[in-house]
Amino acid sequence: MTDAADTINRRARGLDRAFEILDFLRLQRQPLRPNEIAQGIEAPRSSVYELVNLLLRQGVLEYRGDDGRVFLGRRLYFLGAAYAEQFDLIRESEHLLARIAEETRETAQMCQLEGNKYAVVLMNEGSRPFRISTNIGEPVAIPWTASGRLLVDHMSDEELLAFIPQEDFLLPNGHRLDPAEFIAQVREAKKNGYFTFNSIVDSFTHCFAVPVYDAGEICIATLCLVAPKEDGLRNRDAYLRVLIDAAKELSEKLGHRHDSGEFVRAAAAG
Repeated sequence: MTDAADTINRRARGLDRAFEILDFLRLQRQPLRPNEIAQGIEAPRSSVYELVNLLLRQGVLEYRGDDGRVFLGRRLYFLGAAYAEQFDLIRESEHLLARIAEETRETAQMCQLEGNKYAVVLMNEGSRPFRISTNIGEPVAIPWTASGRLLVDHMSDEELLAFIPQEDFLLPNGHRLDPAEFIAQVREAKKNGYFTFNSIVDSFTHCFAVPVYDAGEICIATLCLVAPKEDGLRNRDAYLRVLIDAAKELSEKLGHRHDSGEFVRAAAAG
């Protein structure tokens, strides 16, 4: 019984190490030699070489070039394609937005970048008489939105300033948002795991946005609530909790691992 348990434990450790190798290559975004991988993940070279050879035989890794470098293989692409057939971001988001709107009675949205603008992709109106007037797919300046603080949080300061047109920092009320202030808000939103504010576009609503992360740690979408200002402020913690739970569920389906603790921090703050 002990020998069998030891065998199971060794195999489990080997499987964990194999995924660690795959994740490291994914994050590095370039072919590497096995000794470079071992150094990067701080693992014994012998075990890394053994696992790399096994993954090569299975087509999970492939050689790139003639100097022994390896990278993610074609078999992973086929596995990913099979997964994609069963997962549809729009379909999954529709289900979650319906749940969010039912639990909060407020208007729920899924938003993404459209070029260098923000756009509402899906919307589910709440049950209250109050209605939000939003055109799905209409491009909006990123600095005007709560979601905009999260959708660009993977960019450096320089990349962010090059990505957003300077004229988009001019707000609807005629005031200009200092780009440095916007960048500070982006970094704070990334740290907190959410962003909320009184809408810049109108004076009647309070907006909530929570990030949806993919496996590459990129915020590819946001789940949002748009509520009457007084109700939004009064129910802030409860609304954030609903959004955070839904965003975490969707992120997990996209392969995101919450090691960085952003949802934990968001939940604690909420």
